Amino acid sequence: MSKIKPSKGAPYARILGVGGYRPTRVVPNEVILETIDSSDEWIRSRSGIQTRHWANEEETVAAMSIEASGKAIADAGISAEQIGGVIVSTVSHFKQTPAVATEIADKLGTDKAAAFDISAGCAGFGYGLTLAKGMIVEGSAEYVLVIGVERLSDLTDLEDRATAFLFGDGAGAVVVGPATEPGIGPTVWGSEGDKSETIKQTVPWTEYDSTGKFPAITQEGQAVFRWAVFEMAKVAQQALDAAGITPNDLDVFIPHQANERIIDSMVKTLKLPEHVTVARDVRTTGNTSAASIPLAMERLLATGEAKSGDTALVIGFGAGLVYAATVVTLP
Repeated sequence: MSKIKPSKGAPYARILGVGGYRPTRVVPNEVILETIDSSDEWIRSRSGIQTRHWANEEETVAAMSIEASGKAIADAGISAEQIGGVIVSTVSHFKQTPAVATEIADKLGTDKAAAFDISAGCAGFGYGLTLAKGMIVEGSAEYVLVIGVERLSDLTDLEDRATAFLFGDGAGAVVVGPATEPGIGPTVWGSEGDKSETIKQTVPWTEYDSTGKFPAITQEGQAVFRWAVFEMAKVAQQALDAAGITPNDLDVFIPHQANERIIDSMVKTLKLPEHVTVARDVRTTGNTSAASIPLAMERLLATGEAKSGDTALVIGFGAGLVYAATVVTLP
């Protein structure tokens, strides 16, 4: 018989607050067209993107995260000292160690919160959300801060016609805390490493000196599109099934803001009813990888397109290839 005491966590967890930060510089498609042979019409028709935000020198991964997190903590109605865990999902913090989460936890004023980074690309927010839920239900933290943050402008090849227009910068954060009823459903997540070459960094950091060209993100657009549309719609449906609901029960759909054509195709494949609000933050924010879902969530709530208590399906997917989908109650 085990001598270990059982954990005394909350019965359930839910998102209690959300915050976002978009860099001050707004970059229209015209700027992108200075380095690639394309057109504003082509970019909009292929991706839906009209503008994106690019960070300046002061808008670091840590600085953007702290701004977004402060808003999320205030929205949740708690203090930073109550945060017991800080999880940061990013692929654009260029220090291998220490984790940027530790700097963020300290500067926010947490009381020695557990802090770590994860690398799960565009699915990173879903991964972080699932880990936070486990920490709260297990009892190792009462409140956990989950941050998705990217400075993808640092990893963008402005001469790559396939990707130069896609990426933006920003940070989104949520506070996850205890609940008396389910607020975060079961997560359907996984990876398909046999497809890892479809989205990747051009060269490893160890080869940077020999190539003379800074690493960038590249992708096989058509392969990614097909995978996202057909395979991720199946994952989204599995998340609905796991939560015990149907598309008719949904109020909001917040997919990773990769491409508006992918979003439209997923809506059609899932047969979402007209009453479901669909996040389209990609139009003015671009693809911000791990930050895209919380940023889109924050904007929907701020504009009144979604409201507290709404039932939302969220799904992230990207490099790895990795994915994560779940149903949540909006804060």
